[in-house]
Amino acid sequence: MIGHLAYASGSPCPTFVLDAARLPRDEEALLAHLAEARRYLVDAGGAHVLKIALVEPSVHPMFDLDYRFVQALPGAPDRFDLRGSCGHSILSAVVAASRSGMLPRLVPGARIRVQVLNNGDSVVCEVDRVERDGAGFTVTFVQASPVAFGDLLPAGRPCTTLEADGGRVDVSLVNSANTYAFVDARGLGVPDQAALFAAGDELLGRLESIRGAAADRLGWHREGAFPKIAAVLPSEDGGIAARAVTVPRWHPSIALTGVVCLGTAVRIPGTVPWSIARENGDDTGLIDIATPGGRTAVTAVTTVPGSAGEGALLWATVARKHVTFQGSFVLAPLSHLQFEEVAQCLALSGAA
Repeated sequence: MIGHLAYASGSPCPTFVLDAARLPRDEEALLAHLAEARRYLVDAGGAHVLKIALVEPSVHPMFDLDYRFVQALPGAPDRFDLRGSCGHSILSAVVAASRSGMLPRLVPGARIRVQVLNNGDSVVCEVDRVERDGAGFTVTFVQASPVAFGDLLPAGRPCTTLEADGGRVDVSLVNSANTYAFVDARGLGVPDQAALFAAGDELLGRLESIRGAAADRLGWHREGAFPKIAAVLPSEDGGIAARAVTVPRWHPSIALTGVVCLGTAVRIPGTVPWSIARENGDDTGLIDIATPGGRTAVTAVTTVPGSAGEGALLWATVARKHVTFQGSFVLAPLSHLQFEEVAQCLALSGAA
């Protein structure tokens, strides 16, 4: 079987892309094969690769590619979380699928429509430019129909108080592209953007504690990768400063799905990001987000909230994303899967 590696700028690691059609459909058998693949990667020096994308051409007439995200967890090669998605990995998967012939060659202006099997998301990846070893994209997470703000709040309200970190902490649990817990960093004793970006293991541990309490609130396993968490406060240059956590450390910037979720949260009255954006007068239009890895921006398009805060999400767009294709290789432990189609063809020719 052939594996592909591609890296989306801003991601904590490359994405390992595999052809889903060559892998078992049964989840237990699938995870056993992925554990073999991870052991092979670790032995080859790829222990840092914790993102796996399973892709194949979509049978749905509205999509070009079916995508399933698998988050590998540290600690053992057979630990995975299948709950969420990853925007950076979606882009990496599109580039790898094009290089492998699963999709047509990418050209500027092309739009690749991706169906995310984990959560039902519809993602449009528009090619802005193509380079020898990569491509640039504008990414839009599109709702099939308007999603009411209330349906984006898994805790049922814009702000929820959790028992965590030795006290009570207000967080906003928002589900858009992925589920995130957003907390005002100032409530954790972090005064400004510089202090937030310089914070070390102490703040990381406190955020992990809050994330665990959020997982409890949602009925999810604490040991999994979801919900994600990010500490936010007003940026010194306008917009919002964000520091996010990934598995198992600080995120170098913020996940693409985190940008989408944060942009959505800014539109929902009463959430922590909504309140922070209003401090800078940045609660409408393009939302600038400062991270330790640089600045990004998101536009979340919604219906206009009514007097009681009702509204609905239509889509969210993030521009200036770049992917570098790192190469393809034979995945030795699963090499027997690569020749299945050849065997089928030979069997048919023999029968004739």
